[in-house]
Amino acid sequence: MIRILALLLTLAATQAAAFDIDAMTPAEREAFRSEIRAYLLENPEILVEAIAVLDAREAEGQAANDAAMIAANAAALFDDGHSWVGGNPDGDVTIVEFLDYRCGFCRRAHPVIGELLETDGNIRLVVKEFPILGEQSVLASRFALAVKAAHGDGAYKRVHDALMELRANVSEEALAGVAEAEGLEPAPLLAAMNAPEITAIIEENRALARAMEINGTPSFVVGEQLLRGFLPLEGMQSVVAEAREG
Repeated sequence: MIRILALLLTLAATQAAAFDIDAMTPAEREAFRSEIRAYLLENPEILVEAIAVLDAREAEGQAANDAAMIAANAAALFDDGHSWVGGNPDGDVTIVEFLDYRCGFCRRAHPVIGELLETDGNIRLVVKEFPILGEQSVLASRFALAVKAAHGDGAYKRVHDALMELRANVSEEALAGVAEAEGLEPAPLLAAMNAPEITAIIEENRALARAMEINGTPSFVVGEQLLRGFLPLEGMQSVVAEAREG
């Protein structure tokens, strides 16, 4: 309703711009308003068309703003030196994913991204640990980053997958179980979770998310597009195809 009222005011102002509305008498002004109202009631499809145009303009503005933010933060997004990089390191399209292990939509997106990487073969994936859903999320991200620091990318990927599938509450006991299942010694990893360098990575990712106006997970950067939320496989394939076309 608010958007319709705004459109009505805009339409009225556009029509009034053709002449001096201030020069109208009160009666003329009322007649003018009545004519506009009658016309819109007789032709309501104009409002639908106007809303569609407004939506398109807003989408174009958001897309331009997103592209500008991506360009301004390209180094931090695509090559920060600490984020895990998967898929094809030399792929022609890079997907950056901001995720939280406790996020249900991140868990839905996880197999979709896996299938996308497997079936495409020319996509580079950058994972940004972005815990925003409470202390359990923070524990999970700290643990994953501790694994990467201590055991490298391969161990990180295995633990990352396990955390995405973990249905138990995240606790030190649960994380120790994940470590043992992957053949890793739990105690050193649990001790390293609060290391300053791990805290710095999480804070850097949060600062980057703020700069990118990202406040939810999953969020993806693909080419010049910023996707806020989950997309099924076909949607992600379409976005990747658009990125390739430039």
